[in-house]
Amino acid sequence: MELIQSFSIDHTRIIPGIFVSRVDRVGEYSVTTYDVRLKRPNREPVIDVSAMHSLEHIIATFLRNEPDWKDEIIYWGPMGCLTGFYLILKGNRAPKELYGLILKAFRSVKDTREVPGATPVNCGCYRMHDLVLAKRYAKEFVQYLEANAENGDIFKYPETERLKAEGGKDFYDS
Repeated sequence: MELIQSFSIDHTRIIPGIFVSRVDRVGEYSVTTYDVRLKRPNREPVIDVSAMHSLEHIIATFLRNEPDWKDEIIYWGPMGCLTGFYLILKGNRAPKELYGLILKAFRSVKDTREVPGATPVNCGCYRMHDLVLAKRYAKEFVQYLEANAENGDIFKYPETERLKAEGGKDFYDS
């Protein structure tokens, strides 16, 4: 079984940022999955699950209501490793083009008074939210993005170099 594309990225070298995870074709259209990484994998504590859940609700709501972008938004959701989010958009934009949108989305968290959709009718785990902590993570990420706006590394995945085995297949050691 082949290793999926997102596991071919060197997670020991990932820094927070906005990266293209993959580009797929759906019929005649491109669909791009972006990695919006808030934490350095395996080096920083992960995002608290309750805060992650709140950020998912707040930012998904923001993105789907952003006039210039809402028609391109397909999905916003957390990574299983709790170090960031996946954003899926129609089309294929460069990560740097998303900088302003992501910055604006995370800035909007500070003004949030209640988590949208955090009710038993709207959410499968409505009690698992932490708005205060979500605001702290959002503020940290905003400060990071602002401080690194000119750092091209926050828009480009570090690639894992793989040895080639016989037949040109990638070699993975355990």
